[in-house]
Amino acid sequence: MTILKTVNVSKRFGKFAALDGVNMEVKSGEVFGFIGPNGAGKSTTIRILLGILKASEGDATIFGMDAWKNAVEIHKRLSYVPGDVNLWPNLTGGEVIDLFMMMRGSSNQKRREELIEKFDLDPSKKCRTYSKGNRQKVALVAAFSSDADLFILDEPTSGLDPLMEKVFQDCIIDAKRAGKSVLLSSHILSEVERLCDRVGIIRQGKIIETGTLQELRHLTRTNLLVETKQPVTALHELKGVHDLTTKDQALSFQVDPEELDAVMKYVSQFGLLRLESSPPKLEDLFMRHYETDTGAGGAS
Repeated sequence: MTILKTVNVSKRFGKFAALDGVNMEVKSGEVFGFIGPNGAGKSTTIRILLGILKASEGDATIFGMDAWKNAVEIHKRLSYVPGDVNLWPNLTGGEVIDLFMMMRGSSNQKRREELIEKFDLDPSKKCRTYSKGNRQKVALVAAFSSDADLFILDEPTSGLDPLMEKVFQDCIIDAKRAGKSVLLSSHILSEVERLCDRVGIIRQGKIIETGTLQELRHLTRTNLLVETKQPVTALHELKGVHDLTTKDQALSFQVDPEELDAVMKYVSQFGLLRLESSPPKLEDLFMRHYETDTGAGGAS
C-alpha cells in the first residue's frame, strides 16, 4: 500500500525552479532514502509534503489525502524531525517532549523513558542550554515516542555523535518492524545504505534514480585490485575500465558491470597472483551522478 506519493511536483520561486517534476512513492512498512547535495531540492520537497509550501504544479498525497488541503489531518499520523531543531528556550527538554506527545494524543510514557535513556538526554535542563546535538535528541525522542504511521526525517542525525547515530538507526529498525513507513533524507550515505529499502537520488530539482539498492548497484562499477605474474599491457585500452592506477605492484581500477567478464578473461592471461574485488557502494553511484556537474560548476 502506498503511504506517500508525489506526481510531477514542481515548485517555482519567481523564475527559479526549485523542483521540476518530482515523482516519488513510499510504501507501507518501507524505509525510503532521499539523497542529494545541498540545494538539490530535498527540503523543498519535504516542506511540500508537510503542507508548509504549496506546489506550483503536480500532486502530493499522504495517506491518500492532499498534502496541502489536508495537512492538519495528516499531521495527526505523522512525525517530523528537521535537521536544525528550534525549541522553546524556557521549557525543559522533558516538557517539550510531553507537549509534542500531548499534541499527538500519545501517552506512551514507558517508550518515552526508554528513549530518553537510550539517547542519554537530561530532560530536566532548559532548552536554551542544549547543544545542537541535544536539541536533535529532544526531537527524536518526541518523534519515536509517538505512535505515528509515517516518519519524515530531514537530516535527523545532524549534530549527533556516532554512538547516538547508532541509537537512531536502532529506532528506525524498530519502526520498520512495527510496520511504520519512513522517508529519510540524509547526506550520510552509509546510513542510507544500512537502513533503506529503496533510494531516490535528486539532482537540480529532479529525481534521477529510484530503486532498491540491488537495482541501483547494477549501475555502478566494481572495484578491483589485481596482481599478476607478468605485467598487464594495454589494460587502459579495454572498454569499461576506469581510474587505472598502480598500487604496490598491483593494479587498481574500476570496471563497468557489463564489461567485467571480458576484463577478467583478459587479465587472467597474465597469470593471476592476487585478486581483490569490492562490491559497488551507494556512494559510487551518487558520485558518478555528480562528477559531471562538478566539472561544469553545478551541484557538488
